[in-house]
Amino acid sequence: MKKFLLAISLFTAISAENQIVPPKQDWSFAKPNGTFDRAALQRGFQVYKEVCSACHSIKLISFRHLKAMGLTESEVKALAAQYQIKDGPNDEGEMFERPGRPSDYIPGPYLNEKQARAANNGSLPPDQSLMVKARLYGADYVYALLTGYEKVPDNFKLNPGQYYNEYFPGHAISMAPPLSEGLVKYNDSTKPTVEQMAYDVSTFLAWASEPEMEDRKRLGIKVLLYLLLMTGLFYATMRRIWQGIK
Repeated sequence: MKKFLLAISLFTAISAENQIVPPKQDWSFAKPNGTFDRAALQRGFQVYKEVCSACHSIKLISFRHLKAMGLTESEVKALAAQYQIKDGPNDEGEMFERPGRPSDYIPGPYLNEKQARAANNGSLPPDQSLMVKARLYGADYVYALLTGYEKVPDNFKLNPGQYYNEYFPGHAISMAPPLSEGLVKYNDSTKPTVEQMAYDVSTFLAWASEPEMEDRKRLGIKVLLYLLLMTGLFYATMRRIWQGIK
């Protein structure tokens, strides 16, 4: 077990050493009492749905989870109904498809790993549910990756089907640049620049990785206030008990 933990530590250290530190972004959720920007979340989900979902899944997020982003119950139901969900077996023992329900998890673009690899030249597009928590530097890394595609340096060699990305470890990435100016049309008329779309979808993926974050922070603040109050009471009690003893 100790050897296994040592190997994991060494792998993490090597990965961190070989990765360029991405610039820090101003995230509304990064502060100790920070919250998610609901408008950015909804725009980010739109970017995921119209762009990223063609290759990447978010298998740990259900439609009803999206209510936390500010969507109403009717909007969630309407969104879920746009998807066809495989269900069954029915009374005849056969599988069937039905419109999605709020309780369903958002389906991915592929039925299985082999189909995903076959559609992407052998590469497996990772699930995005925990992407921000799984990557060093979190949302900063995701934003930097999406905006870090550059012209290949003269002394750098790429294999066919690869692209140069400044912030991807090793710089050779199989994912083509997913964002371009005006790729989506935001419902709130926000200008869809590459930087704006990258920021919004990074915010959404940060929420998807930890949808309970705001509740956790609120609880943490209450616990700290409670501990502070009890510390004061215990100190006052101690002073009163020992005040007559020199």
